[in-house]
Amino acid sequence: MARYSGIPLDPDVVLAAAARLSSLAHVTPILASSTLDAEAGARLHFKAEHLQRGGAFKFRGACNAVFALSDADAPRGVVTHSSGNHGAALALAARLRGIPCHVVVPDGAVAAKVEAIARQGAVLHRCAPTMAAREAGCATVQAQTGAIVVHPYTHPDVIAGQGTAALELLTARPELDALVVPLGGGGLGAGSALAIAALRSRCRLYLAEPSGAADGARAFAAGRLEPDMVPDTVCDGLRGTLGAINFEILRQHQAQVLTVDDADTLHALRWVWTRMKQLVEPSSATVLAAVLAHRELFAGQRVGLILSGGNVDLASVARLG
Repeated sequence: MARYSGIPLDPDVVLAAAARLSSLAHVTPILASSTLDAEAGARLHFKAEHLQRGGAFKFRGACNAVFALSDADAPRGVVTHSSGNHGAALALAARLRGIPCHVVVPDGAVAAKVEAIARQGAVLHRCAPTMAAREAGCATVQAQTGAIVVHPYTHPDVIAGQGTAALELLTARPELDALVVPLGGGGLGAGSALAIAALRSRCRLYLAEPSGAADGARAFAAGRLEPDMVPDTVCDGLRGTLGAINFEILRQHQAQVLTVDDADTLHALRWVWTRMKQLVEPSSATVLAAVLAHRELFAGQRVGLILSGGNVDLASVARLG
């Protein structure tokens, strides 16, 4: 079994996660658009994770982590920090298992996503809008309650669960030449890399990252993490700092980062809304933006794209569109 930063994490954990989630997570559809194929000059296969339970791929990782807990540990409950989708996903998974859930939410988080966390039954704890404050708040709640910390993107079971989206896509479309996923904290990217390895696929992995939150691109260029960036992007789901374990996995699997400007992401978002009739959030549209901005990389190829979530703040739709 391979070890990353001292943590055992083997490609087979994605297969184990798929078995655990078989009765809990949706097998989301794979969508296509002849219009977007023509625009990109490639055959595009969109994995519709915005139709997942909770409205995002995050349910896969959160649910895998919650249901991997032993019967002895589960009653302690779980705690995390999140500005949206992971918090709601963890709360939903905890509710399904009947255990408590605490979520530390930074000030300024999208109101619709915070409401979704509360609606799933989580206890909310507010903090300042910095990663340090989020981590400190999570540690405080953990100390006070004894709850088990489920980090949004570096927890091994979360990474393994996220990889099941790519596993499903590559199992259904084994001929894919490339897979493009959004990059924030790196849980989906790392899980996708493990899924590619588990299937022994020759599919290349690309990471679509907002240029205003490009700590991943900087890390790949420097060969080390440089986590001091203050994110500035419309993609609220991709403002997390790339995790060390995720960076290690992605480097080992030779993933490539493609940065995209917010303007290109919003242009791609309009394509998905108007041509595919799918209501996704900006973070999801980074994958199409990356393909359109780098047509030479994907010309004539079969490309998988993971649409990561659809939890859009309806009050902001007119501004985004």
